[in-house]
Amino acid sequence: MLKPNFVGKGDKIAIVSTARKITKREIKEAINILKEWDLAPVIGTTIDVENNQFAGTDKQRKDDFQKMLDDPEIKAIWCARGGYGTVRIIDSLDFTNFRKHPKWIIGYSDITVIHSHVHNLGVSTIHAAMPVDIFKSTEQAKQSLYNALFGTRFNYRVPSTPINKIGKSRGQLVGGNLSMLYSICGSSSSLDCTNKILCIEDLDEYLYHIDRMLQNLKRNGYFDKLSGLVVGGMTKMHDNNIPFGKNVEEIILDIVAAYDFPVVFNFPMGHIEDNRALILGAEVSLEVSEDEVILEYV
Repeated sequence: MLKPNFVGKGDKIAIVSTARKITKREIKEAINILKEWDLAPVIGTTIDVENNQFAGTDKQRKDDFQKMLDDPEIKAIWCARGGYGTVRIIDSLDFTNFRKHPKWIIGYSDITVIHSHVHNLGVSTIHAAMPVDIFKSTEQAKQSLYNALFGTRFNYRVPSTPINKIGKSRGQLVGGNLSMLYSICGSSSSLDCTNKILCIEDLDEYLYHIDRMLQNLKRNGYFDKLSGLVVGGMTKMHDNNIPFGKNVEEIILDIVAAYDFPVVFNFPMGHIEDNRALILGAEVSLEVSEDEVILEYV
């Protein structure tokens, strides 16, 4: 797995939107943070552009991202926000130059499409807070993004929960937003989770749909040879008038009941303020005990 060069003081960091529209005002805090880190923000042409709910047409979003991919002076691309739209442009992007000269691609939620696609190209990416919500991120989340970008070593030790499945494992870290992983099953962006540690999170979903998406991942073999499962924020879940009968944790435990890999709940990632950075594609060890969860980069 190729790991892009870590950034240094003065490096140019692009901010673009591959999905929903966003204004420069909304990314003001992100621009300020990059400047505080002595980085040079480069604002893409998709900022302050709109085409219905999107940050420009598919072609405009593709062209903006492609330009930043190919520009040798851009050392990282920070996707401005999620929503929906990245899957509409992923197959039209040319990663030829990127594979020769990889750079960090940062984001979460809808950006899971890029994370998964680029993982299959053999390049690491960063799952982390985005410009749209960095203003409300915890200091720990901001610091973790800094650490990931600048190459400062970091690991995670968080309290365990009683419903975690105890165990130890090791593997490449993959995953992201459950809805997006579900939507790319069967495509060239779909993940092979053999001997890997899968992270999932989601927002604003019905419980029955969580079950349906996980059943689909199970049928696609995601859990067959998985080394570990890390569940982040499952935020603002909904139920029908006729209850599904299980909460989100019970749904997940039911899905993975037949497997013996460790399972972690309430990990600080996803649509939450404490959305800690994760280097996807990196080799990690996962140790789950009754008292704490330790995720370390190998």
